[in-house]
Amino acid sequence: MKRQAEAHQRSENISDEVMNDVVKALRKRVRSVDHSYDIPYIAGYSRDGRTIYIDRHLPRSFRSWTSRVYVAPFLVAHEIVEKALIDELDLHYLHAHQIGLRTERAAVEAAGISWRAYEAFMKKYEKPIQEEKLERVPRDLDLRPYRDLKDFPVLQKLVATERRGKNSARVRRD
Repeated sequence: MKRQAEAHQRSENISDEVMNDVVKALRKRVRSVDHSYDIPYIAGYSRDGRTIYIDRHLPRSFRSWTSRVYVAPFLVAHEIVEKALIDELDLHYLHAHQIGLRTERAAVEAAGISWRAYEAFMKKYEKPIQEEKLERVPRDLDLRPYRDLKDFPVLQKLVATERRGKNSARVRRD
């Protein structure tokens, strides 16, 4: 990956154009963005950081004024930054999440989207996603955020759902 080629805009100051380049560069760091699982807290990542998971019930876009806003680039930026800070600097999830959230906000605003509209869209789906019955969970979902938060009820659901998936896979093979 040629880092120099990714930096189309240049500025030492806060710049929307540079932030838009950052979002594109971060997306290139992951192998895939998967929308087919139930993911508590809306989005997460694989243990190796190569896959970003976005809950299957979250619509991929919303209408803001006269334009359609696709949310994946912003969620991906958040999750990649969060994962890197946890893995590389051993930050607690809450600290890494805060920086990821601020990155997400900067990316949204740099794209010319109202943070208020974006956040309202996310909040609308946050509670239903938190309360959904977990039916499909990726086997490689990184569980450290749930452990750091000591969110044992969610951890138990994730592990139980993943085990059910393994058991049903074994049954199908026999």
